[in-house]
Amino acid sequence: MEIDVYKRQDEEHKNHWFFEGKKNIIFSILKKNINRNDLKILDFGCGVGINAQMLSNFGHVTCFDQSSEAIVYLKKKFKNNKKILIEDSFENCNELFDLIIATEVLEHIENDEEEIKKLHKLLKPNGFFLATVPAYQFLFSIKDIKLQHKRRYNLSNFRSLIFPFFYKKKLSYCNFFLFLPIALGIIFYKLFKIDFIDRVEKKPNKLLNYLFYKIFKFENVFLNKINFPYGISIIFFGKKK
Repeated sequence: MEIDVYKRQDEEHKNHWFFEGKKNIIFSILKKNINRNDLKILDFGCGVGINAQMLSNFGHVTCFDQSSEAIVYLKKKFKNNKKILIEDSFENCNELFDLIIATEVLEHIENDEEEIKKLHKLLKPNGFFLATVPAYQFLFSIKDIKLQHKRRYNLSNFRSLIFPFFYKKKLSYCNFFLFLPIALGIIFYKLFKIDFIDRVEKKPNKLLNYLFYKIFKFENVFLNKINFPYGISIIFFGKKK
């Protein structure tokens, strides 16, 4: 993927209801459970770095992505930011982190358990781990194939993957209030090949984008207190065993 593609992707993600809403949820969980500004943080599989600036409120952030083009783009994007470091490789990493986040990453990896083991080793004792993944295999669609997803998860198999390595502080479905229209849109596409949901997941018109953002943000009020029974995504936050 060329560097210009990452620049265009970054522009598309700015103020997008899904990415901004998810960023609010992550910020809220971290503020409630850690609320420090001196952490060493790894943003693993950071893509275009949409969470990096927010994470820098909690300490110094190291961004890493498997794509060399993404790394080149990120070095340009954050060249004047002293709190955000871009890392080329973790093959021989001896550094340990207070917090690792992996948002929408594990579904791309063939052997997700091995990847979790690697990330577990990169955490300090009592370090924190936060991850988000797409939910429900029955929603696996052409979009997942385009994004090179290997799978979607449910709470049961995600719990089996994560719990051997981390103590749970939060495990819930999220994007609960928008689950029904998005799920129906995906199912409708599978049946009739009419893809109106693509317009929603790409940046929609300003009014719809604002409405979806407000709905997703409203979820924060409840997610800090309860776990949702279903949703488009799963979010986990916990501490290293």
